[in-house]
Order: sequence, then structure tokens, then C-alpha cells
Amino acid sequence: MMKKFLFAICFLTFVGSTGLFAQRYAIIDSKYILGKLPEYTEATEKLNAFSQQAEKEIGQLQANLDRLYQQYDAERALLSPTLLKKREDELFLKEKEIKDLQRKVFGYEGDLFKKRQELIQPIQDKLYAAIQKIATARQYDFILDKSEGITIIFSDPKLDKSEDILKELGVK
Repeated sequence: MMKKFLFAICFLTFVGSTGLFAQRYAIIDSKYILGKLPEYTEATEKLNAFSQQAEKEIGQLQANLDRLYQQYDAERALLSPTLLKKREDELFLKEKEIKDLQRKVFGYEGDLFKKRQELIQPIQDKLYAAIQKIATARQYDFILDKSEGITIIFSDPKLDKSEDILKELGVK
């Protein structure tokens, strides 16, 4: 009898405590949300235009370098050793200049990175603030983003709070 009583108390304690540890979570799709924000679309277009302009500029420099290499190859047999060395040095410097420009624009913490920070980061901060506000108001323990590489094989559509985030951001 005492064993049954102890077992019942342990069981009730276990059942009661599992309810205390239940975690509330929601799922969002940040790519979907960002795609619905006009300022994000505009910022992405500006970023793409910046990148294309830089690529065009680098492409023109590369085409010029290619022409200089062709000229060098065509005239190589006619040039003296000192002129050959001078031309090779010029080609080397032009090549280095192009690589430096590529690094400056597209490299780690380059111009493109800084432009992305300038244009996209404020929008992402606004999104994360809205997510945090909803998470706090509705007492979610976790909010999972299904667009950021988390593999979610199935989720109940009622758990997806992307539309709530859009409402919080003032997007209809």
C-alpha cells in the first residue's frame, strides 16, 4: 500500500513538473517576411546595382589588361630585354591593381560588405525587434526560422507566425 502511495506521489510530481517545463515555440520564415517589406526589396536592388557597377568597372579593367597582354605577346619578339622587363612590370602592376580593387570591393569587410551593412542591417534589426516583441508578448521560449537552414520536415501552419510579424512591422 505504501509503495502504491509513494508511486502515485512520484507519478503526480512527474506529471506536474513536465507541465512546468513545457516550452512554447513558433516558426517564422524570415525570407518570406523580408520579401514582403518594400524597403528590403529597394535595399536589395540598390545593393545589386552597386555590385553590378563594381563588376562592370573591374570587367573593363580586366578587358584593358587582356588587350595589353595581347599587345605584349604580339610585340614580344621585337622588344629588347629592358623593354620586355618594363612591359612585364607594367602588366604585373595592372594585374595587382585589379586584384586589389576586387579585394577592396568584394573582399572581407570590403565596400560591398559595408554597403550591405548600411542598407540591409537596419531592416534586419527592425525585423528582429518585431520578432522579439511578439516572442515576449506571447511568451515564446523559441522562435525557429525555417528559411535559415534549420531543417523542419513538417510544421503545423498554425505555428507559423510570419504573418503576425508582418502585421507588427505594419505590412499588410
